[in-house]
This record gives sequence, structure tokens and C-alpha cells, in this order.
Amino acid sequence: MDTTWIVLGVIGLVLVWLIAAYNGLVSLRQRTRQAFSDIDVQLKQRHDLVPNLVETVKGYAKHERDTLENVVKWRNAAASATGPAAQAAAEGQLTAGIRQLVALAEAYPDLKANTNFQQLQGELSDLENKIAASRRFFNNAASEYNASRESFPTVLFANSMGFAPQEFFNLDETEKAAVKNAPKVQF
Repeated sequence: MDTTWIVLGVIGLVLVWLIAAYNGLVSLRQRTRQAFSDIDVQLKQRHDLVPNLVETVKGYAKHERDTLENVVKWRNAAASATGPAAQAAAEGQLTAGIRQLVALAEAYPDLKANTNFQQLQGELSDLENKIAASRRFFNNAASEYNASRESFPTVLFANSMGFAPQEFFNLDETEKAAVKNAPKVQF
């Protein structure tokens, strides 16, 4: 009789542990999804800002048509991308295009002095900072989730219960090159 209670106790402890581990993975997966949703919100705000920026530049830089058309094309591609990897790649192209667009302002002093352009550029800069923070938060959540699902003994049942690995939102090659070649300020 005592052996039966011991066996039932061990089975009960294993069940409690399985339920806790499962609920922990669900919580981490949900946190990762929320973090990706936060990135998506910031990116949509940027996608909404880009056409306004393009229209402002169009009035001053009529012969820069290719750059303007490419930025709009990359914005549309970024808006329709799904999943962290595809979105990161599309956003990398858009980021490069936005940098080209902002660089045009250097060639047009009237545009650079335009209040609307300055406001849009400020909003864009603020959004870029928020996107970077959201990416860091997402990648941290994805890292915690992946570490939890890959640790023993959770790894024994995680795949069979639908807990797939989470991709990171990484910089693409364009963004890595831009970070690498950032201007150096010297006094």
C-alpha cells in the first residue's frame, strides 16, 4: 500500500512538473509573439511615414525619381513581408532607401530647411530608435523561449507539443554595412 502511494506521488509530481513546464513555454511563446507584434506596430508607423517623406522630397528633387520610386517599392515590400526573417530583409532594403532619401536633403538646402521635412525626419529618427528597442526586446524574448524549449528535460516534449524554435529579428547585410560604415565624428 505504501508503494502505491509513493508511485502515485511520483506520478503526481511529474504531472505537476509537466504542466508547469508546458505553461512556462506557452508564456514565453506568448511573450515572443507580443514582442514581434510591438515591432510590427513600429514598422507600420514607419511605413505610414515614408510616403509623406517621399512626397515632401518630390517637390524639391524632381530629377531623383529612381531613388523615390525605389523607396516606395521597398516600403511596399516591407509592408507585405511576414515572419521575422522576411521582414528583417525587407526592412533592411527600406532602411537603405530611407538613408538615400535623407541624404538627398544634403543636396537641396531648401529641402533641408523645410519645416515639414525636418518634422518628418525627426519622427523617422524617433521611430528608428523605437524599432531598435523593440528588436532588442523581441530577440531577448526569442532567446529566452528558445533556451527554455531546448533545455533538458523540456526538450524531450517541446517539439511534439508544437513548440517550434523562434527566429531572431536580425540585421540584414545592408544594415550591417551601414552600422559598420557609420560616420566618425572627430573634434
